[in-house]
Amino acid sequence: MEIKFSRHARRRMKLYKIPKDIVFDLVKHEKNLGKQTIVKPVKGFTYPLKIVFDVTDSFVIIVTAYPLKRGLS
Repeated sequence: MEIKFSRHARRRMKLYKIPKDIVFDLVKHEKNLGKQTIVKPVKGFTYPLKIVFDVTDSFVIIVTAYPLKRGLS
């Protein structure tokens, strides 16, 4: 399954210094179709990462990725 990044997601990942490898690891096991959200703590980040993505039959589109601030989890 191919993983694509929206322009917004690429910009947020660059801004918050989130490597593509971390995003790949978090979304590669998702099989359900449709828009989904993952919020998980990741080593190296103070706050948990939130990743919003859309799964279709042939690929996954990462909509956005950013660290959650305190009180928003």
